[in-house]
Amino acid sequence: MLGPVILAASRSDKMRRFISAAPGTKQVVDRFIAGESVDQVVPIVEDAADKGLEVTLDVVGEDITTPAQAEAARDAYLELVERLKVLDLGPRAEMSVKLSMFGQALENGHELALANVRPVVEAAAAIGTTVTLDAEDHTTLDSMFAIHEELRKDFPQTGCVIQSYLFRTEDDARRLAAAGSRVRIVKGAYKEPASVAYQDKAEIDKAYVRITRILMEGEGYPMIGSHDPRLIAIAQELGRQSGRKLDEYEFQMLYGIRSDEHIRLAAEGHRMRVYTAYGTDWYGYFMRRLAEKPANLLFFGRSILTKG
Repeated sequence: MLGPVILAASRSDKMRRFISAAPGTKQVVDRFIAGESVDQVVPIVEDAADKGLEVTLDVVGEDITTPAQAEAARDAYLELVERLKVLDLGPRAEMSVKLSMFGQALENGHELALANVRPVVEAAAAIGTTVTLDAEDHTTLDSMFAIHEELRKDFPQTGCVIQSYLFRTEDDARRLAAAGSRVRIVKGAYKEPASVAYQDKAEIDKAYVRITRILMEGEGYPMIGSHDPRLIAIAQELGRQSGRKLDEYEFQMLYGIRSDEHIRLAAEGHRMRVYTAYGTDWYGYFMRRLAEKPANLLFFGRSILTKG
C-alpha cells in the first residue's frame, strides 16, 4: 500500500526538499496546480466558464505556524475575491478553504480560524459566490463543523466537506443533509488510524455510496467529489431515484484529472465544478494527489527518469 507511505512523506521536510529539487517535479506539479498567482489562475476560470464548467478555487498551503501567516492566507483569499469581482466571475467560481491555513492548529486556533475565515465568507457572499470548508484529518473535524455551523447563521450557503473513509461520516451526513445545506462528499486523503477510518478500498467505496444516498435523499445540495466512473454512475442513479433534477446536485473533479469527463458531464446537463488549486506552497496538496491514485505516482516517476 503506497498511499499511507506517500501521506507520511507529505509531512517530511526531508522529502519536501528532495521532491522540490527533483528535475521532473515541475512538469507533474503543473498538471495539478493551476499556477502560483491570481494572475495565472484567472484565465483558467474564464476558460472553464466558456466551456460551461464552474470552479472552486483553493489557495494551497497548510503548514501555518504563526498568526501572521494565517492572516496572510486570509488576505490571499480576499485578493482572489477582489479579482473575481472585477472580472464578474463570482457566479462561476466559489472558493474552498482549509481552516489549518487560517490558524486552526495554533493557540486559540478555533477562534482564530473563525475570525480569519469570516471576512472571506462575507466578501464571497458580496460578489454572489460562496465558500466550502474542506475536511482535513479527523482531529480537526469537530472544530470545522462548529465553524461551519456558526458561519451558516449569517451565510447559509457556506458548504462543508465530509469523507467516506471515516466511521463517523454517515451520522454527519444525516445531520448535514438539511434544507439549504451544501455538502461535498469525497473518499478522504489523509492518513487515518484503523480506530476511526476504514482501511480497505472496497469498504470506503461502499460507505461512499451509502453516504451519497443519504445526501441525495436529504433536502440539501450534494456535491459529488469523485473521478471514479462507477461511483459517478451510481450517484447519477441515486439522483434519479431521489427525483432530483440535474441542477439539484453537482459533480466535482480535480483540475488536471479526467478533463474530458468534465466536458462530458457538463454536456449532459450536469453541473460540473473543477477543483482548482494554485499558489506556491504546493507540496502537501501535491503529495495527496499522488497518494490517491497510483497512476499519478507512475507519471511522476517517469517524469523524473525522463528529466534526470
